[in-house]
Amino acid sequence: MKTITPSPSDITRAWYVVDATDMTLGRLSTKIASILRGKNKPYFVPNIDTGDYVVVINAEKVRVSGLKALQKEYQDYSGHPGGLRKTPYAKVLEEHPARILEHAIKGMLPKNSLGREMFKKLKVYAGTEHPHSAQCPVELDLKGR
Repeated sequence: MKTITPSPSDITRAWYVVDATDMTLGRLSTKIASILRGKNKPYFVPNIDTGDYVVVINAEKVRVSGLKALQKEYQDYSGHPGGLRKTPYAKVLEEHPARILEHAIKGMLPKNSLGREMFKKLKVYAGTEHPHSAQCPVELDLKGR
């Protein structure tokens, strides 16, 4: 048998809308990262971006289990001595709810230029409105998947 490598003309990209209401952060993130990488397609190749576009709505309604809502912190380091900043989960959820999901998904993608290209296909919105209706996205139910 021959191994078939898809060319850029063979790749078809779809648009999906995912509602994050009452979904667990980690489980939702892994499913979205899989779609962004293209692992749900029969012609998946790890060195080519074969993934689809994903629009996530209601990002502020995503939930975390256990005591993570009280104990989880996001760290940012400037590179200078004493430049470590810790931001609690509750403050990030209040000010920038989309960043929580973006941070989780970005950590699950490859750490190279290919991963950065995949991450550009993710669109996260806090509310129910999004400007991508012209792309005719398909509603994707990840709760039972």
